[in-house]
Amino acid sequence: MASVHESLYFNPMMTNGVVHANVFGIKDWVTPYKMALLVLLSELGRAGAQLGLLERRRLNRLLLPLLQGPDMPLSRLRKAIEESCPHLASSVHIRLKLMAEGELKDMEQFFDDLSDSFTGTEPEVHKTSVVGLFLRHMILAYNKLSFSQVYKLYTALQQYFQNDEEKNGIDESDMELTNTEELEGKMEKEELDVPLREEEISCSGPLSQKQAEYFLSQQASLLKNDETKALTPASLQKELNNLLKFNPDFAEAHYLSYLNGLRVQDVFSSTHSLLHYFDRLILTGAESKSNGDEGYGRSLRYAALNLAALHCRFGHYQQAELALQEAIRIAQESNDHVCLQHCLSWLYILEQKIFDSCVLLEHSVNKSLHFGLPYLASLGIQSLVQQRAFAGKAANKLMDALKDSDLLHWKHSLSELIDISIAQKTAIWRLYGRSTMALQQAQTLLSMNSLEAVNVGVQQNNTESFAVVLCHLAELHAEQGYFTAASEILKHLKERFPPNSQHAQLWMLFDQKIQFERAMNDGRYHIADSLVAGITALNSIEGVYRKAIVLKAQNQMSEAHKLLQKLLIHCQKIKNTEMVISVLLSIAELYWRSSCHTIALPVLLQALALSREYSLQYLASETVLNLAFSQLILGIPEQALNILHMAIEPVLAHGAVLDKGCAMFLVAKCQVASAASYAPQKKIEALESAILNLNEAKTYFAKVDCKEQLRDVLYFQARLFHTLGKTQERNKCAMLFRQLHQELPAHGVPLINAFK
Repeated sequence: MASVHESLYFNPMMTNGVVHANVFGIKDWVTPYKMALLVLLSELGRAGAQLGLLERRRLNRLLLPLLQGPDMPLSRLRKAIEESCPHLASSVHIRLKLMAEGELKDMEQFFDDLSDSFTGTEPEVHKTSVVGLFLRHMILAYNKLSFSQVYKLYTALQQYFQNDEEKNGIDESDMELTNTEELEGKMEKEELDVPLREEEISCSGPLSQKQAEYFLSQQASLLKNDETKALTPASLQKELNNLLKFNPDFAEAHYLSYLNGLRVQDVFSSTHSLLHYFDRLILTGAESKSNGDEGYGRSLRYAALNLAALHCRFGHYQQAELALQEAIRIAQESNDHVCLQHCLSWLYILEQKIFDSCVLLEHSVNKSLHFGLPYLASLGIQSLVQQRAFAGKAANKLMDALKDSDLLHWKHSLSELIDISIAQKTAIWRLYGRSTMALQQAQTLLSMNSLEAVNVGVQQNNTESFAVVLCHLAELHAEQGYFTAASEILKHLKERFPPNSQHAQLWMLFDQKIQFERAMNDGRYHIADSLVAGITALNSIEGVYRKAIVLKAQNQMSEAHKLLQKLLIHCQKIKNTEMVISVLLSIAELYWRSSCHTIALPVLLQALALSREYSLQYLASETVLNLAFSQLILGIPEQALNILHMAIEPVLAHGAVLDKGCAMFLVAKCQVASAASYAPQKKIEALESAILNLNEAKTYFAKVDCKEQLRDVLYFQARLFHTLGKTQERNKCAMLFRQLHQELPAHGVPLINAFK
């Protein structure tokens, strides 16, 4: 956000006791709240050495937000002072009471005495200090007031004090009706360097320029770093409208209104505010002052560029392209290479919606480095890495490219891009199926401290990168069966990113997916089916895929096949390779369940070729497991055991608990099928080894509460124990199987025909 213009003054007026002195060219004026601050500074000077070091330190930390922030009720000011120094709070209250209940000459005398703070060889306050500048501004503003304005200020001070007294009277009557414990619960500490509550931020009149600057910068910082601590969209818009009512040409207020509109996806309001922002820049002439005659054109081309970005964000690609062409034309006329590089970056984003524009992106990175634009160059490298990851490039090359971009980030202290880079690495490792590496990168970001200076109490790294990493972390915990930990992470995400925030859709989707997987594991298909609508609303492809999974689980094979075929065609068209492979595996499973085993083999081989071509190691391992299962049901278990060794290690190292259980169950099945041709002693050893693998599979399935798979394992174990003559173990497995079988519906297909 641009700085507030030096030529910006509010119109002189008198509203609800707020005296404006701007008619004399002063950017500040005296209010009852500021008089209370002056009394505080005066009493602080009188106290001097009587204050302890800790109390003085607390008061010094308290003063800056009090001086910069908007006016607040006297009760809140007193409470803030009491938390730092109760004795001083009492002195301030007595002094204000004497002034408010006295005469006008008492206020006159008070301002006369303020000037003494600067006199002497060792003055109490230095003229150039923060406090000194505030005192001088107030003295000057007061001296410029007419007699009628002085009288109105005094009346406003009396009203300010009386409102506090009336509130205290109500509070005292309430105290008599409440017990001590309830009272202590109410008296919670309030931090002054965090945003004010909505009911307190509303000022009785327009803010001064310094207060407006502080308010806008604070809210803009909160929208970027910790949206939950910013005012709600409605309250913030109300304050901005109040600010613009007194000064419609306040450009920065229009820009904050634009950001506020983006929070709630309000196309009309955000567009309206963005256009007003650049109109005000041109009208006030601020850009021309700082950039000479070039300022007018600069505002126009960046206005067109921002408008293109806005339309692109809302999916209006045709309008975005028209606005971008206008920005490019004006930038070329003005020979503005920096603006042209920004246009080139957005041109890549627009072209990416139509076709792969890798050449544009590489050109943008090279030009950005040439013109010394590290932020833009790094964003280009990040986009290139993302594009190459989807194209199946080797992970080591991508990590080398990200390492080069990280050097740029640390060299120029680009904190936001450091977060994006780590989040990108987390997503890439997840794409390639290396959950351990993804977990390491996620923990790296969570343990980092932001390089940006933010206020105390404002959460650092509270950006989209932080949300992405936390979502991956929740999914990783859920995959390993730690559902309580995943719920805690999602709870934290809901607190950090409320449903009305711009990044809330990320955790909403992951939350729905985790609930869906749990319902499927537990055999509650009706609950899983009810979650499909929510997933579809957030991600249509994921929703359709999960609908097909539910239909398949409910043995509605033809409907599931039709849905998967449509989804396969769509994903091939948009080049979503990861989903294409997942759909192919689901189609192969449909063929198994329909006893079309030979038809499933070409489908699996196609999936294996794609996964290896695009370096999707985990999906390749899963495909090999499916191929091994196909060979098992085709009667060649020895060959199935041989190829299982290719896939079992990555699955056990990086796979989800459910996949680990399925892999071990498959190994046991292959061992039992292969043992049919063994000698008696070797056959017994093979069956005992299979039982051990089944025990491991049972542990995995129990961890994710997958009752259907547990039932199958118990059935298989009971048969093996019966073959080995172990009656007691067989009866135990049979009893557990019967309990689960009564609880769950039957498959309707033979147990050997299901891999998962």
